[in-house]
Amino acid sequence: MISSACGVDFGTSNSTVGWSRPDQRALLALEDGKTTLPSAIFFHDEDAEVSYGRAAISDYLAGYDGRLMRSMKSLLGSSLIDGSTEVQGRSIPFRVLLTRFIAELKRRAETAAGRGFTRAVLGRPVFFVDDNPAADQTAQDTLGEIARSVGFTDIEFQFEPLAAAFDYESQIDREELVLVIDIGGGTSDFSLIRLGPGRAAKADRREDILAYGGVHIGGVDFDKQLSLAHVMPMLGLGSQLRSGKDVPSTQYGNLACWHTINQAYSRKAAEHFAYIRAEAGDREKIDLLLNLVKQRAGHWVAVQVEEAKIALSDAPATRIDLSRIAPELGVDVTRASFDACVGRLIEKVETTVGALLRDAGVSTSDVDTVFFTGGSSRVPRLRESVSALVPEARSVEGDLFGSIGAGLALDARRKFG
Repeated sequence: MISSACGVDFGTSNSTVGWSRPDQRALLALEDGKTTLPSAIFFHDEDAEVSYGRAAISDYLAGYDGRLMRSMKSLLGSSLIDGSTEVQGRSIPFRVLLTRFIAELKRRAETAAGRGFTRAVLGRPVFFVDDNPAADQTAQDTLGEIARSVGFTDIEFQFEPLAAAFDYESQIDREELVLVIDIGGGTSDFSLIRLGPGRAAKADRREDILAYGGVHIGGVDFDKQLSLAHVMPMLGLGSQLRSGKDVPSTQYGNLACWHTINQAYSRKAAEHFAYIRAEAGDREKIDLLLNLVKQRAGHWVAVQVEEAKIALSDAPATRIDLSRIAPELGVDVTRASFDACVGRLIEKVETTVGALLRDAGVSTSDVDTVFFTGGSSRVPRLRESVSALVPEARSVEGDLFGSIGAGLALDARRKFG
């Protein structure tokens, strides 16, 4: 049966759209035949052109003048969502930026499907915001309002780890108790659920869900900690002013985080940098920082950091290239040093998963499978820490960037037909 609805996974780093059809892959091609669309927009300064996804990142890295926005999902649930940013010389609300991206996501999905979609199940993290139910509900409401404004008239929401569980369920032939570990770009989400062919057709799966939880930690947080520990010290973080005080860290924090990089290019930030340069004890490093800002190379550096994080999933060491700031500049990073700088984040994930298992009231030996999805679930130390909580369970890696979208498509067929 061809579903009348789609599943939309608007992700911090990548987005997908799934559509359930017999004997075909659920995920729709969104860019150059690929099923993922990086959650990025680039506004060109010289004309009114706007590019999305890989094209947006490519245009930025090619050196075109303009404004890159990425990790926009992180704005949901934050105070920034009601703010605005300067694009092409004018102020544009962040809500408008999210609306433009989701409208483009819908348009591309409809082009690939050869039909329109007005019904959708939208994925959402277990918690947009930790320990703040009101802010969490506001974040979901905001996403729903944006989706309706671009033409989705009938909307349901589904927790992202449950969607990933539904995708895994479609691939098994026996009943299993599965711990789903979804480490996305902005959040880490978990569910413990009974899955199996005999349960898949049920419209109401509440009794199958033993526990779920999440924490606002994801790939962008790993990137940020790697940048703060290894890149930003090359640019003066941790050095001192002539007064003996530490160089202020605010703008380093902005440059280390995808959705705040552009704040380092503001007039207020320029005044801040001028003060640091005048008072710095080590001006060589501050001059490197100012060169980065002058070139607006913050996103380029973030790409290098992200690539290093990915490389360390397979290699014991790598080098972060910083040659755009200064010739031959770079920094070597080992997996051990990366583990050290993200250790506290992984401990929070481990603590949250441990609490989930205790709340479920099951023995760890009862868990049959740990299903990993989300790009940052490949971080070796994280995977080892989670697997150690259920040592008798087998580990299965899903489609790291597609399991949620495919599962949302299955859920959309159940909910809307």
